[in-house]
Amino acid sequence: MYYQDIEEYKDSQFQRLVGVKRSLFEKMVHVVSEYKHDQKKHRSRGRPPKLSIADQVLVMLMYYREYRTFFHLGSSYGLSETQCWRVVTNIEAILIAADLFHLPGKKKLIGDKISYEVVVVDVSESPVERPKKNSVGIIRAKRKDIR
Repeated sequence: MYYQDIEEYKDSQFQRLVGVKRSLFEKMVHVVSEYKHDQKKHRSRGRPPKLSIADQVLVMLMYYREYRTFFHLGSSYGLSETQCWRVVTNIEAILIAADLFHLPGKKKLIGDKISYEVVVVDVSESPVERPKKNSVGIIRAKRKDIR
């Protein structure tokens, strides 16, 4: 399913399908397109990519939303399994490097302002009585001696 197929979906349907709001998706596409435009050395060289930038972001989001294998994603978009993996990891790396999608580190999360509430649940094992195996409990079928 390409982006042009779901472009006319309502915002609620788009979010249910992709997993993020349309505004966030458009920010992701904008960040990736700016990065690729800045990193491109030769504007007219090379084969153009098979998928647009919006489709590449959509592939990454579908991978994380549905946990589909790269083989299934690749067959949906006409890519090989390896190329699908490259698309997902490349877009993921670009978005992680962007300040807009960067999550705070571990030291930020362990601040003095945060208070934790701990809930302890007892989930210890308890023994279950099972019948012992012996020959008394086994019913044997009678065999007729054929002579």
